[in-house]
Amino acid sequence: MTVAVAGASGFIGNAVVRMLRAHGHRVVALGRNPGSMMFPHEVERRRFDPNDAEPNPAAFEGADAVVNLSGESIAGRWNAKKKAAIAASRIDGTDRLVAGIAACAKKPQVLVSASAVGYYGDRGDERLLEDSAPGNDFLAGVCARWEASAKKAATLGLRVVVMRFGVVLGDGGALEKMKLPFALGLGGPMGSGRQFLPWIHLDDLASLCRFVLESSQISGAVNVAAPDETTNARLAHALGAALHRPAFVPAPSFALRAVLGEFADTLLASQRVIPAVARDAGFQWTYPQLEPALRALVR
Repeated sequence: MTVAVAGASGFIGNAVVRMLRAHGHRVVALGRNPGSMMFPHEVERRRFDPNDAEPNPAAFEGADAVVNLSGESIAGRWNAKKKAAIAASRIDGTDRLVAGIAACAKKPQVLVSASAVGYYGDRGDERLLEDSAPGNDFLAGVCARWEASAKKAATLGLRVVVMRFGVVLGDGGALEKMKLPFALGLGGPMGSGRQFLPWIHLDDLASLCRFVLESSQISGAVNVAAPDETTNARLAHALGAALHRPAFVPAPSFALRAVLGEFADTLLASQRVIPAVARDAGFQWTYPQLEPALRALVR
């Protein structure tokens, strides 16, 4: 299978490219500046900029499948400009990607597009399956519109899968930011620590992306999380144990809101996400439990 990957040079994109190549798929890496992407020469590079006004069908010609991982990072203090960039990079960028696919002479068969568990909003201890209703905050609204943009590809005859990512634990990304306060002896849970926090090891995310590409019976939303339901406090204590550092200094909600503004509400949200579609389709996690996953990553 030839797979075009938008956002291939990012933290998640790199892992997806490696996983696909390891299983015999040909990869076309898409990015704003193809010449700067550091991939082996076997990986073809093409230009795709989600900010371009006109669609670029040449990016997708010859691809059997497309994986869309483009999007502005949500990390950092949110202001009007940041929120506009978060929304536009996902919604408008996916609209342009689908427009590029629509203009292809021979269209791909499947689109796998990123989304996030932020789709559900703050839901306490409610069990959240793929058919659960969306939340009503800013990020939930962005995710719902993002997914709707991707699903427009279904009208072109493509099978569409939207992958709702939990917190991705890997060498870099969110885990790298989490480790610093622990190294200083200041690690601990955020807020009460009782909120559920869906997570997945980066290797399992990449493997699940390949799994849904190859599984013709899967379409629609897929919760991308480990089956191990975890609270924020448990994650903090498990990371402290893996690093052999204390994990008893909580980050109070008021302090997070003072520093991060509205973004703090996303960090403090509780989402008890159940990966029902992946589980029922027979996907096998390499890291289904939190503690072994963290020990493997910080070893």
